[in-house]
Amino acid sequence: MREIVLDTETTGFDPKAGHRIVEIGCVELINHLPTGRVFHKYCNPERDMPEEAFKVHGLSIEFLSKHPVFAEVVDEFLDFLGDAKLVIHNAEFDMRFINAELGWLNRPPIPMDRAIDTVTMARRKYPGAQASLDALCRRFEIDNSQRTYHGALLDSELLAEVYLELIGGRQPGLELATSRSRTAASVTVKREARPPRPHAATAEELEAHAAFIAKLKNPLWLAEE
Repeated sequence: MREIVLDTETTGFDPKAGHRIVEIGCVELINHLPTGRVFHKYCNPERDMPEEAFKVHGLSIEFLSKHPVFAEVVDEFLDFLGDAKLVIHNAEFDMRFINAELGWLNRPPIPMDRAIDTVTMARRKYPGAQASLDALCRRFEIDNSQRTYHGALLDSELLAEVYLELIGGRQPGLELATSRSRTAASVTVKREARPPRPHAATAEELEAHAAFIAKLKNPLWLAEE
């Protein structure tokens, strides 16, 4: 089963107000485990960078202007996604921006039902608890010490670990442990033979049993007699 953990960074909160994607990070999962394949691109938004957004991801227009616009990476991006399910933290936000960018290029939108929202998963599993990526990393003891800024690829890598915990912990990894154990050398354990214990009833036990049976009234095994 192929899934893509996905995150974006943007110039703001609303594409209808002219905000754009400035970074895309994707991590490929097979059977919920990272394969090592990633997709990572910075995008020139062709507009200014609001101070509030810069404080979140630290990406300046001077830096982004040296990178391609979304239209130049869209084919590679869509090829990487394929038809896989998309694992996204607060999926509505990222899907809205991705589909806005696709719409500006006259490309068909990605259906929302392809997205698995880990915020929704976390709130269902831990009602009332914080559901931010940082909070979930703390809950599952995932090292996020390098997350000084929001970064699409780093956040996708962290989210891949969080997602694995949300769906039931690291049990899928047991498949790897099992395959390794099958190749290990067999171990022979010597056991000492023990003499069989007697199971036949003694004369006293048979006599006590007969006395007990004699006290029963209309036992079932005598009903047909």
